[in-house]
Amino acid sequence: MSLVDSHAHLDFEDFQGDVDGVVDRAAAAGVDRIVVVGLWRAPGSFGNALELARSRPRVFAATIGIHPHECARVPEADWEASARLASDPAVVAVGETGLDYHYDLSPREVQRESFRRSLRIAHAVAKPVVVHVREAEADCAEILREEGVPPAGGVIHCFTGDRAAARTYLDLGLHISVAGIVTFKTAEEIRAAVRLVPRDRLLVETDSPFLAPVPFRGKRNEPAHVVHVAAKVAEIWGVTVGEVAEVTTANVKRLFRLA
Repeated sequence: MSLVDSHAHLDFEDFQGDVDGVVDRAAAAGVDRIVVVGLWRAPGSFGNALELARSRPRVFAATIGIHPHECARVPEADWEASARLASDPAVVAVGETGLDYHYDLSPREVQRESFRRSLRIAHAVAKPVVVHVREAEADCAEILREEGVPPAGGVIHCFTGDRAAARTYLDLGLHISVAGIVTFKTAEEIRAAVRLVPRDRLLVETDSPFLAPVPFRGKRNEPAHVVHVAAKVAEIWGVTVGEVAEVTTANVKRLFRLA
């Protein structure tokens, strides 16, 4: 079995000094590729996701983006830097970007403009977009329609919506990615949405270090645990874990153009 964790924050401090161990445990679980999400951290810094991808291209791929939580603090020079970094061959997507109206850590109008600007970068560099959306489904869909989903496609990462939201994003041509939340007892709406998603449009992820699936809930998440996300999808679809691994791996490799 071969799986790809399509969204992990391995350059966060939670993994400092443990990246090699994380990779070894992932490989032992059948997870041989990890997409590391590179986010703006501070003026002049997008973390080290790109460095990880350059150092081990057969294991890591990188994204570069500006999160809605942080977008109000980003200087213009770093917007210009993000566009340059997004064109790097080791970067497979722009993001995560999007809207988060749950925490509202940046003003909503600033979030909306940041999302639009990120979509324009994705168009310019001809790469997919990784979208974060929480309690902002209507505005997210409106902006995606107005700016256009990049021709290279995109994914709603860590999907937390319902069947109607999934249908909207699928109709826009996007993929849906599910994380450990799909294993939670309270996540029946997400599981119902997964039943709706075509087999060739679903990805699996951990969103490490966050949202560890059952039976690790409350602990630090890591890429090896994406196996449990795949197992829950297999249960929902009524197929084997191996079948879920096969289709989701093919999907993420196609979307992010992974060799």
